[in-house]
Amino acid sequence: MDLLRFVTAGSVDDGKSTLIGRLLYDTRQVFEDTLASIERASHAQGLDELNLALLTDGLRAEREQGITIDVAYRYFATPRRKFIIADAPGHVQYTRNMVTGASTAHLALILVDARKGVVEQTRRHSALAALLGIHHVVLCVNKMDLVGWSEARFREIEEEYRAVARSLGIDAVTVVPLAALTGANIVHRSGELGWYDGPTLLEFLEAVQVPDPARRAPFRFPVQYVIRPQSREFPDYRGYAGTVAAGSVRVGDAVRVLPLGAVTQVSAIDRFEESLSEASAGDAVTIRLTDELDAGRGSMLVAAHDPIAPVDVVEADVCWMREDAPLAPGQQVLLKQTTRRTRAVVESLIDRLDVHQLTREPSPAQLRLNDIGRVQFRLMEPVVADLYEACRETGAFIIIDPATRHTTGAGMTRAAAPAAAAGAG
Repeated sequence: MDLLRFVTAGSVDDGKSTLIGRLLYDTRQVFEDTLASIERASHAQGLDELNLALLTDGLRAEREQGITIDVAYRYFATPRRKFIIADAPGHVQYTRNMVTGASTAHLALILVDARKGVVEQTRRHSALAALLGIHHVVLCVNKMDLVGWSEARFREIEEEYRAVARSLGIDAVTVVPLAALTGANIVHRSGELGWYDGPTLLEFLEAVQVPDPARRAPFRFPVQYVIRPQSREFPDYRGYAGTVAAGSVRVGDAVRVLPLGAVTQVSAIDRFEESLSEASAGDAVTIRLTDELDAGRGSMLVAAHDPIAPVDVVEADVCWMREDAPLAPGQQVLLKQTTRRTRAVVESLIDRLDVHQLTREPSPAQLRLNDIGRVQFRLMEPVVADLYEACRETGAFIIIDPATRHTTGAGMTRAAAPAAAAGAG
């Protein structure tokens, strides 16, 4: 079975927790002791039926107590597929946290209340999904029972959202009417929605095919650390450990080590106590090379014929996450991209996204909490960076405050200039 990762987003009280709870409950993913606990809690609230939102609301209660939880992850499986749900908080205060949940997602489920339709948070979450390279969105029009199961209201919301999606460049949109509280059209069909001839939400999730761009991208292997056991059994062992970020590599392939620029050959690929002939995107392995090179954490292995070169000027879309201070030109920050960390200076703020009008405001003075804007950085040391749309893993980075070491933003590379002293192959 393959794995589908999706992020759920929506405004507060749009029914996101209930929808996730219903998916888990109707697919029989809830343990008996958990179900008994939910039954007791529901009765204590004076309810005659299960409050399935309690399956995730425990985390929300912790957040209200002052414990920061960015994204709650849920796992479930059906006979046809495995799923990982990244449940992003709905309040505007936590919009930035959707970046975390969506960064590895294949598609996004965006909820709207059928009574309210498309609202500001719907546009904001959709804009974030588009920026993060998610081009397949499922719009879940929830609480259809509260609008009398009206097809006219559903079509009105569908038309409005498709216009929003087109303006953001979202390629594929699927719109599903449902009622999370009753379970209508989530796992099982509902007679009240007889006018709808599309799939239920689960049927869609089980069948949708979303290509993984990391597997089609050129080979990228950021070195996490160098393994040198210094043992009698392996006196000359020197391996470069990490996770294949994109593409694949085989024993015998010629590779280039960046930013060093030296070309060598893969002599072995190890995983635990086994030897592999090939490693692909997502595989955590140790790669051995035929030559001993001055390479370590932060180095990148690429195919020898790959023309990519280190860059020291990066233009990126940035989601700013710091509450107490904005991002402004001239500011010094740390950028962490794959396993490499370098100091950088904010050369300019090119524009800022207006989530109300879905337009870009040129040359803002600063980016504040939750703002999304195009920023140009000059790096103190070159990095190997792809454009985000070509490879998420090597096109993304986080911004770190050099004084506190706190993460203050996330970036997606849109343009890059080769460093003047890039190594030659």
